[in-house]
Amino acid sequence: MGSVARLKGCLGANVYTEVPDGGWGWVIALAFFFVEVFTYGIIKSFGIFFQDLMIHFNESNSRVSWIISICVFVMTFTAPLSSVSSTRFGHRPVVMVGGALISLGMISSAFVNSVEQMYITVGVVSGLGYCFAFLPTVTILSQYFQKRRSLVTAIASTGECFSVFVFAPAFTALKDYSGWRCCLIVMGVLQSTVILCGALLRPIVIQNKQEVVHKTPIKQIETKYMLDNEQTRTSIDSVDSGVQSLSTSCTNIAGCSKEEEVEMEKKEEETGMLSGASVEKEEPSTPPLRNKLLGFSVLKDCSFICYALFGLFAALGFFAPQLYVIPLSISLGIGKDRAAYVLSAMAVAEIFGRISMGWVLNKNPIRKIYIELICVLLLCLVLVVFPFVYEFWGLMVCCMLYGFMLGTVAASHIPMLAEDDVVGIEKMPSAVGVYIFIQSFAGLAGPPLGGFLVDLTQDYGAAFYSCAAGMGMGALFLALVRPAKTGLCNRRKKQQQSSKAPSCENITQDNKIVVEVPDDFLDVDMVAEESLSKSKSGDRAARARSI
Repeated sequence: MGSVARLKGCLGANVYTEVPDGGWGWVIALAFFFVEVFTYGIIKSFGIFFQDLMIHFNESNSRVSWIISICVFVMTFTAPLSSVSSTRFGHRPVVMVGGALISLGMISSAFVNSVEQMYITVGVVSGLGYCFAFLPTVTILSQYFQKRRSLVTAIASTGECFSVFVFAPAFTALKDYSGWRCCLIVMGVLQSTVILCGALLRPIVIQNKQEVVHKTPIKQIETKYMLDNEQTRTSIDSVDSGVQSLSTSCTNIAGCSKEEEVEMEKKEEETGMLSGASVEKEEPSTPPLRNKLLGFSVLKDCSFICYALFGLFAALGFFAPQLYVIPLSISLGIGKDRAAYVLSAMAVAEIFGRISMGWVLNKNPIRKIYIELICVLLLCLVLVVFPFVYEFWGLMVCCMLYGFMLGTVAASHIPMLAEDDVVGIEKMPSAVGVYIFIQSFAGLAGPPLGGFLVDLTQDYGAAFYSCAAGMGMGALFLALVRPAKTGLCNRRKKQQQSSKAPSCENITQDNKIVVEVPDDFLDVDMVAEESLSKSKSGDRAARARSI
């Protein structure tokens, strides 16, 4: 029992009064690194099997390429389902189920007999697992960090780059030694590591400081009222006493008996104890705020709509260029061996781009949304330059620039949802699902659109032009995010605030200030004045009789 209790304590929720910017968050960052390795890293490295699958199943390149297209589409299209599941069941079980689906889909793909079956195993099963593993991990990582969020997320997201750099040659050697089926089994076993990464995702609870100090003002008010009441009792014999309690007015003015006086004091003590108990019971009864299962209400936010449209068009330039760099280099007369170095250089440059973006965002020289806009514009410019390259070193430079700029955008476009310029950290769990869902259509249409333009123009440069056009449209909508947040949204808030009547204690009528006073104080004062007047008149009558 003791070990079970310790295990629950180690894996239970972490309670903080503010965002820790560290602590268990470093373990979450390490888990996210390995999740990136076995999700996006494997997707980008899966191209090493294309030739073997084409030869074994006697299929064309386009039909084999649909395996990854379906996988990416399912991964992004089911993002709302991942958000709903994380909100309902928690991040940890969802990621663990995702890791099991990834491993199951990849291992079962080693026993397929057609490409269509691989559409289901890798495309649907593993694609759904990728979604369940990636989105909850990046969401909970953003909740553990605030000041260092951009830097930590950027460094942890370099896992996919290390995966491409390390696993691509390693799996190629394993494939040549034991065959592609055995290689897929080994890959699926390694991907089961995501289950362990999911087990490390301890929930985080930020306890509001106002709830801790909420009882103090009430107790201070009660203490002050009791002190005032005591002062009133001591000064009630004097004529110039102001506010009097009911018990003192009954004792000193109305001339109550001692028995009635004792009963009144007991009742007063009982009511005070009951009021204090009711306050203590009512305060913790307020339930904590819970997020909705799927907050489509973010679609009412103009800034989020602009940012989602940016993600929709920018996704055209995320996947397609990497698919057409090798064919472009071969069309320029560059050998396959040297073309492989181009992809490795792109992966290394992407690592530096992600880390550099995190460092810059952590310094926060200007608004983060503007930094991302500058990187998107530079990425669009690099895509335009690709078709004008005619030799190996020029292509190498362009690939390194593209990898660097792609790393800056890839490391910031999802964490940027947590910034107040978009939706903020409170709405991020639901907003990230809707955002990735909108991106799914561009991820599915991007590679086929580039292939269609290549077939139409017989030039691989057309694919890069289509990616540059999509990235340019994305930059346009990204530039509208901040104006939409500060302009349209603030106008709506002002209109809503102006429509509500102000509720104040002091109300002006005819240029006169009328102060609202509680009725009980007025009643007490009236009783006190009447009793004083009665006592004075009674004294005068007694004196007159004695005379």
